[in-house]
Amino acid sequence: MASVPAEAAGRRGVTATLWILLIVYIFNFLDRQIVNILAEPIARDLQLSDTQIGLMTGLAFALFYTVLGLPIARYADRPGTSRPRLIALALAVWSAMTALCGLAQNFIQLLLARIGVGVGEAGCTPAAHSLISDLVPKERRSSALAFYALGIPIGSLLGMIIGGLLADTIGWRQAFIVVGLPGVFLAIIVLMVLKDPRHRVQENGTTPPPRMAMGTTLKAIFGSRALMLLLAAASFAAFLSYGKTTWATIFFQRTHDLSPGEVGLYFGIVNGIAGILGTWFGGKIADRWGATNRRHVLTAPALGMLIAAPLAWVGYNAADWRAALFILFVPTLLNSLYYGPTYSAVQGLVAPQARAMAAAVLLFFQNLIGLGLGPLAFGMLSDAIKPTFGEDSVQWVLYFAAFLGLIPALFFWRCSLRLDAELDRQT
Repeated sequence: MASVPAEAAGRRGVTATLWILLIVYIFNFLDRQIVNILAEPIARDLQLSDTQIGLMTGLAFALFYTVLGLPIARYADRPGTSRPRLIALALAVWSAMTALCGLAQNFIQLLLARIGVGVGEAGCTPAAHSLISDLVPKERRSSALAFYALGIPIGSLLGMIIGGLLADTIGWRQAFIVVGLPGVFLAIIVLMVLKDPRHRVQENGTTPPPRMAMGTTLKAIFGSRALMLLLAAASFAAFLSYGKTTWATIFFQRTHDLSPGEVGLYFGIVNGIAGILGTWFGGKIADRWGATNRRHVLTAPALGMLIAAPLAWVGYNAADWRAALFILFVPTLLNSLYYGPTYSAVQGLVAPQARAMAAAVLLFFQNLIGLGLGPLAFGMLSDAIKPTFGEDSVQWVLYFAAFLGLIPALFFWRCSLRLDAELDRQT
C-alpha cells in the first residue's frame, strides 16, 4: 500500500499535469479563435466575402485538423508513444503557424497558414484526453475533463479580448504574431515537465495492455449505439457553437456598430465567463448526478440546450447591445454544460487502449461538422439573404440558429437512455 506522502505526491503530480494541460489548451483555443474577432478587419483589408470569411475561420482549419487527428490519435494510443512529447510538438507547430498568419498578403496565403494551425492542433486533444483518463479515476473523470475543457472558454475569451485590443492598437497582422510566438516557448516547458504514466508502468516491470487492432478499435467505437448518439449530439452542438460565436462577433459590429476592440472586450468577457461557468458546472453536475444513475451524466446538457434556445432568440432580438449581452449570458452558460460530460462519456464507452482514437473520432465529427461547416454555412446563408435583409442578414441567421439548439438537446437525451447499459463496461 502506498504511503500517505507518496499518495499526496501523486495527487500533486496529477494536479500539476492538469494545470499544464489546461494552459496548453488555452493556447490552443486562443490561437484557433482569435481569427473570429480579427475577421472583419481582415475582410476589409484583403477584400473577402462572407463566404471566404467562413472558409478561413472554419473549413480550412477543420479539414486538416480532423483528417490528421485520426492517424495522430492512433499513434498516441501506442504503448511506446510519449503523449507529452506529442503534445509539445503539436503546440510548437500550431503556435508558429499562428504567427505566420500575420504575414499573409492575400486570401490563399492566409488560408494556408490557417491550415498549418489545424495540422498542429490535431495532435493535442486526443493525446491529452487519453493522458487525463489514465491519471484520474472514472468517478472524477467528468470533472477532470471539464477542467481541461475550460481551455475552450478561457482561450476564446483571451482571443476575443487580446485580439480585439491588438487589432484596434497595432493591427490584425501584429495580433497574430503576438499571440502565436509565446506558444513555442511553452512547448519547451511541456517537453521538460510532463511525464507519461504508461512509461512509469513499463519501468516498474508491468506490461501495458496490448495495442488494439485498428479494425477492433473502430468496431468498438462505431458499434456503440450510445457513442453514435453522442457523436450526433456533440457534432450538432459544435456546429451551432462555432457558427454562432464567429457570426455573433460580426453581428455586434454590423448591427450594434461596435469596434473589434469593443466586441472583443464586452462580448469576449460575457461569452468567456459564461462558458467557463457552464463547462465547470457541467463536469461537477455530471459526476454528482452520474454517481446515482449513469444516465444522468448527460441530463444537464439536454435540459440546458432545451432552455437555452428561446433565450438566445430573445438576446439576438434585443435593441440595445448591453441588453443583448446580458441576456445571451444565460444561454451561453447552458449550452456549455455539455463539454465535460460528453468527453467523459466518450472515454468511458471504450477500452483504455482506444481512448485517444475515440476522442479523435469525436473531434473529427465535431470539428468537421462544427468548426468546418458552422461558420461557413452561416456565412453562405448570410450572403444568400443579404439582398433581402441587407446588413441585418447576420442577425436573421442567428435567429434561425437559436432554435436549432433543440436538435442536440434531443440527441443528448436519447443517448442518456443508453448509458446505464454501456458506460464504463470496458474499463
